[in-house]
This record gives sequence, structure tokens and C-alpha cells, in this order.
Amino acid sequence: MTHPISREQDQAPGAGVTYVFAVCRGTRATNTADVTGLAGMPGGATVRLLPSGPLTAVVQTVPAADFTDEVWQARLSDRQEIERYARAHHEVVSAAAVHGPAVPLPLATLYHDDDRARRALDDEAHRFHSVLKRIAHHAEWGVKVYEPAIVAEEKEPVPAGGAPASGAGLAYLNRKRGLQERRERRREQALSVAETVDAELRDLAAASRRLRTHGAVPGGDGRVHVLNAAYLVAEQRADELAERVRRLGERTGTRIELTGPWAPYSFVGEV
Repeated sequence: MTHPISREQDQAPGAGVTYVFAVCRGTRATNTADVTGLAGMPGGATVRLLPSGPLTAVVQTVPAADFTDEVWQARLSDRQEIERYARAHHEVVSAAAVHGPAVPLPLATLYHDDDRARRALDDEAHRFHSVLKRIAHHAEWGVKVYEPAIVAEEKEPVPAGGAPASGAGLAYLNRKRGLQERRERRREQALSVAETVDAELRDLAAASRRLRTHGAVPGGDGRVHVLNAAYLVAEQRADELAERVRRLGERTGTRIELTGPWAPYSFVGEV
């Protein structure tokens, strides 16, 4: 549903475009009144509701100049700035989902005006209703499994002068080889734990997705993700999920991080 402003379609200076945060059922319009008046995107008007038949979009009028391809690409390279926009987007989506299912749309989903946004809702109405049915009374939970931190090894001097691999040099090589083997075994064990965790949580969830891992964790302590996954879990099973994650951590001796509940960004499909 994302339609970025095209450079070929001129906008008058100061023109506004319609930013769409989420879509919910039209019958929920009165219940989502608490989203109206939120600040939303920086520089935009207050957040409002845009009804279209049986669906209602949560929208905001934002300056066209703030969302051109050039401006948005520049913003993507500024971590603090893009996080500011992502937080604003998430705040509105979360408010829309308080009273019932809401389909969160991707960051920077834009239309030239309300009429075009309504037409998009009408064109995709059957798909939105299907997603709303799937995510009703469910939330997204994130789970990360970490490989244990690398234990600092005492640095040993390399044999000087290119000495042959005998005596001290051979001992050094053997120690290095043993260290590498231990690291490989630890990695294999962590991956095995990740598969166990994923299998047990998939059994509980209505749906799941394996996401890209992010490599080393910031902070330099050597921990890396071996599992980064999202699970769509029924509201009444949230406590069961938390307890299962706790038991898995104790049983495997592995750090497992549970976050949520979130709006089901990972389970809305291509809408």
C-alpha cells in the first residue's frame, strides 16, 4: 500500500499529503477517538480518522516537502532522525490497536490526498478484512537468543623470528587451534538451542517469522544473536509464552530475550 510521492508529480509549495498509519474496521471509529489529536509525524497536522465504507484509516496530513524521495533517503542515513520518525509512527499505531485489531502500515505510507487513500482502502478491502480477522485478539512478541559472550583469552606471544613450529611455536599453534574449536562448538550449541527455542514457541504461536539477526550486540561484550524471531500469540496465552521462555532459559542456560506485546507488524503480509 506504500505509494511514495513521485518526483514526476509536482506538489505546490507547502502542499500536504495523506500519511496512513494503520487501518481498522469502520465500526471501531468511535472507539479509536483516542488516536485523534496525537502529534504523529513531526511537522504534520494532528492525527485523525478517515472512514471509507467498512474500514477506517488512521491518517495525518503532512508536508509533501518532508517526504520526497530525496529528503527521505537523506533521513534514512541519520539514525537519530529515522528513529524519531519510527517512534512517532509506532505511537500512533499502538494507540489505534488499544481497542481492537489494527493493521499497521509501513513507515512512510503516503498518498497525495484523502481521496486516493480511500480508493486504496476500497481496492484492498478484502485483504484488509482478512488480515484484521487473522490478528484479532493476538499480539506480536519478539524473541532473541544470544550466543554466550566470548571469554577474554590471555594473549600469548607469537614465537619471534619466524621460528619453526616446534617447542613454544607448536604449543602456541595448538592453543590457538583449541580456542577455535571451542568457539565452533559453542556456536553449534547456541544454534541448536535456537532451533529448540523456535520449535517450542512455534508450537504455542498462531504464526511465526524468523527475522534477520543483527550480528554482534553493541557494547563489545562478544554476544551475538543466533535467533531473532517474531511470534503471533493469542492474548490469553501471553503468560504461558513468558513462562515458557523463562523455563527454556533455565533449561538451556542461554540468554533469551522476550519483548512485547507489539502491534503485529510482522504478520500483516503485503497489503
